[in-house]
Amino acid sequence: MKWMNSMIAQVSDVPAAVDVTAELAQTLLTTNNVWMMLCTAMVFIMHLGFAAVETGFGQAKNTVNILFKNTVTPIIGLITYAICGFFLMYPGFETPGWFAFASEGWSMFWFSPADADVTSGYASGGYTYWTDFLFQAMFAATCATIVSGAIAERVKVWAYLIFTLFFVGLIYPLIGSWQWGGGALKAMGFYDFAGSTLVHSVGGWGALAGVILVGPRIGKFIDGKAIAKPGASIPLAVIGTFLLWFGWFGFNGGSVLSANPGLVSSVLVVTCLGAAAGGTGGFLAAYFAFNRLDLGMVLNGILAGLVGITAGADVFTPAAALLIGFIAGILVVISAVFLDKMKLDDVVGAVSVHLTCGIWGTLAVGIFSTNPDHSFVTQLIGVAVCGATAFISAFAIFYILKVTVGIRVSEAHEKSGLDSHEHGIRGYTIIFDE
Repeated sequence: MKWMNSMIAQVSDVPAAVDVTAELAQTLLTTNNVWMMLCTAMVFIMHLGFAAVETGFGQAKNTVNILFKNTVTPIIGLITYAICGFFLMYPGFETPGWFAFASEGWSMFWFSPADADVTSGYASGGYTYWTDFLFQAMFAATCATIVSGAIAERVKVWAYLIFTLFFVGLIYPLIGSWQWGGGALKAMGFYDFAGSTLVHSVGGWGALAGVILVGPRIGKFIDGKAIAKPGASIPLAVIGTFLLWFGWFGFNGGSVLSANPGLVSSVLVVTCLGAAAGGTGGFLAAYFAFNRLDLGMVLNGILAGLVGITAGADVFTPAAALLIGFIAGILVVISAVFLDKMKLDDVVGAVSVHLTCGIWGTLAVGIFSTNPDHSFVTQLIGVAVCGATAFISAFAIFYILKVTVGIRVSEAHEKSGLDSHEHGIRGYTIIFDE
């Protein structure tokens, strides 16, 4: 916000320019707010990207089921974030700590008039309170969507929805409050610009817990070998990947929290270079590992690069971005192979993309950051704290659901597909006129 304050200060030096100063401040607020709303819209469209990727990599018989979960997830995310998540994540710690609750905010949110001029103090006042809520709510819903793809094709819809309700409504905002809300990790010096850990790794840990407890799909592992289950639509997976890449312009660009031209431009350059390098790393690693030009790994490599660059997109140089993204693309292939060897069935590679590369990107801040205050040890502590909390919480939620309502569909339903049994319709239907 230095550029904003500098412009206002220059005008303020002229006594007769008081009105001009006020107009300039209002113009800057409007500019920042419009940019943040555009970024919110771009993050929102990422849900369509996730839906397309998961549907493309999933089997045709489960298309409606996957789309249903991806449609309801942002609905749950928005409502739970409005009810409690927003105020748990930004509680206004009087002193940095691990637990705090908003002393005010609920009534202001629900009963203030729509045109209330309320700005967000913890976001430097660069845009309105309402914009901040909506932008952050999109992040919350994104975290839950990560889990959906990993456990697709065999999880009960109701079990997934109940898990999402608690994970997004309580666990995600609690962990987020420790850094973005001014809590203990923030005070410690932990840094996560746009969520490699707070969004992606948290979602990845939830996905890993789900994969472990739900178990692999029928026929996925035979005699110790992973059996490929071809996706329904590779073109749809490609479309979804590019939609996610597009959404990252808002995900990282909006995390600047203003329309600062220099910083936003730098962040977007670093973001795109990380994505391109990730795709390159995935392409080369898959070629050496499988001796083929694996499009799926190129797509996941792009996403891996994006996840990896997100923790420090504002403190990485373009050269560092290329290296970080390239390593992320290699790691996503290694992680996918390792999960198969461990007989952990992740339909879309969510654990490899979001957890493995989220960890890598967060630790990379301690290695490549241009800010000398960023420490590798501090980053490692933050990753461990957030990871332990997210995984244990997700595992507990899934385990309680498993021993109560159950989390897995019947064998018969899984074999014939969830679309017909859970939803009564199929995703792909061809009708011939007689």
